[in-house]
Amino acid sequence: MLIEIIFYFSLLFAAIAFFISTYNLLTAPRLKKHEYDFKGDILVSVLVPARNEEKNIGECIDNLLNQTYKNFELLILDDESEDATSKLVREKIYKNTTKNKVKLITGKPLPTSWLGKNWACHQLSQQAEGDVLLFIDADVRLNPEAIESCICFKDKYNLDLITSFPTQKIKSFGEWLIVPLMNFLLLAFLPLKKVYSSPNKSFIAANGQFLLITRLAYERIGGHQTFKEKVVEDMEIARATKSSKLKVMTLLGDNSIVCRMYEGFGEAFQGFSKNFFPGFNTSPVTFTAFLIFIIIVFLLPFLMIFVNYDFLLIVLIILTGRLIISICSKQNFLTNMILHPLQMIVMIAVGVNSVHKTITKKLKWKGRSI
Repeated sequence: MLIEIIFYFSLLFAAIAFFISTYNLLTAPRLKKHEYDFKGDILVSVLVPARNEEKNIGECIDNLLNQTYKNFELLILDDESEDATSKLVREKIYKNTTKNKVKLITGKPLPTSWLGKNWACHQLSQQAEGDVLLFIDADVRLNPEAIESCICFKDKYNLDLITSFPTQKIKSFGEWLIVPLMNFLLLAFLPLKKVYSSPNKSFIAANGQFLLITRLAYERIGGHQTFKEKVVEDMEIARATKSSKLKVMTLLGDNSIVCRMYEGFGEAFQGFSKNFFPGFNTSPVTFTAFLIFIIIVFLLPFLMIFVNYDFLLIVLIILTGRLIISICSKQNFLTNMILHPLQMIVMIAVGVNSVHKTITKKLKWKGRSI
């Protein structure tokens, strides 16, 4: 009787996740080259918070200065870096012929009531002059037409906020165990198109790696100051924007926006622990119930096939869903399918660690307590 209950419960929700994944494959918005005449008359402030980013900041600047969209300013805030970030930015400014486009801001000390990235983004917004603010992480890379395409999307769909989940570069086995989980959770549970098309506030997803928002919308929700103590401030900004009856669209980065989010298992484990539980904006009990749900639906069937062959149907549905999500995410589908059970185990470990570190206030990132 218990095995039968587990079977039908897992079958139902694995099938739902499969259909949502398929829906996303067919309908999820993707950042693509614009297809109509366009006048770039809106000043865009590209805002890069940088803390200990000497590995990324030089390529980041070169990449942004190579954009086809020319009406922009680039503001980089050195957030009390302990490496050569500031020096490298100054060298880039000195060597570049369009020095007026790039400005280095020395970040002020972190107030006790703020989290680091939120404080850095707030300072950047205070000095930005554009009508559109684009917050972007230093490790994100854009194809030359990415900003231009975003502005076209904004005009075409009358958007107040555009955010994107970059296509992730994954270079180590440890990263393969964790990094694909972000898009698995996104595309198996959220019909991405509904972020824009539905007024329901439950349909929301955002990524602070790439977040473009109009100044009017940013000021209307109170900017980063409203969310100065929120770990997952990107989701809070998107929720507040949609709650204000403004238009939000969440895109897949496709070939336009890419990023290597973490280097190695340890960094990925800590990074996902920082965001996983806080991102759900729920109680520890509810989040624990979600982790149990993941075990029953997406992990247990792989063990139960040794008890009852009927569970092979569920395994095939899950793996086909992973194939679809991998295609959407431009990830190696064989790797994700083979590693799926191990990835689910790691997800549970990350979730438990996230709850523990959040409750005990032991979360840390880039040398700072969160």
